[in-house]
Amino acid sequence: MTQHEPTLQQVITWAKEAGRIALDGFHQVHHIQMKSALDVVTEIDHACERALMDHIQRDFPTHAIITEETGEVKGDADHCWYIDPLDGTVNYSHRLPVYATSIAYARDGMMQLGVVFDPSRDECFSAERGKGAWLNGEPIRVSECESLQKSLLTTGLPSWNEEHLDRNLRAVRYITQNTQGMRRLGSVAIAVCYAACGRTDGHWDLGSTPWDIAACALIVEEAGGLVTNLKGNPDYFMSPYDFVAGSPGIHRELLSSIK
Repeated sequence: MTQHEPTLQQVITWAKEAGRIALDGFHQVHHIQMKSALDVVTEIDHACERALMDHIQRDFPTHAIITEETGEVKGDADHCWYIDPLDGTVNYSHRLPVYATSIAYARDGMMQLGVVFDPSRDECFSAERGKGAWLNGEPIRVSECESLQKSLLTTGLPSWNEEHLDRNLRAVRYITQNTQGMRRLGSVAIAVCYAACGRTDGHWDLGSTPWDIAACALIVEEAGGLVTNLKGNPDYFMSPYDFVAGSPGIHRELLSSIK
């Protein structure tokens, strides 16, 4: 008999299993395919995704699944999974060890569980709605930074959308000149989780994807952070998935800077 809903520990176990597949294959010569002119996928992406989907479809066969590589698997929309099997594939394919497995579970349209596992550092970020966020089992909180000038921030640069890229480069210029620094890590999941545990003070992205942000957004929220769209609306989980996440103390100022 199958369970109706997963536990956080169950999802952590699955994420770590997929992450170990990625870690074991890190130094291999990869079979790289181009999904578009600049977007790549490797055989490890598919292997990690298959491992996660096998677990979900075995234990929760009626649940819907949305994944980066396979796309949408039809099912009960009231119980939906979001999978990014290898967030940071370009990094991974170049053997830059900044990548992660990201998996989230939503009930009735609201994220309940989120796990981001970074196998190269053996760091597992997790969250359960209403119960908190953790790094390797220890509670985490966003930073208490209250000044944009004193902040360290991260972003992504959407090369597939020229308008978004131009807009974000203007924001990057301003923020680089008015903060302690700006970084681009190449993995949205890791960048947002770094904001969740206070390593950085915030992250913004223009044009992300649901599987990129489903888990990490819940993690930063449960760590005491704010997540909104670029208008400050907390209803950010919809196309085009523009969002700002991080310390509440700089949220308004960061929004203004991006605008």
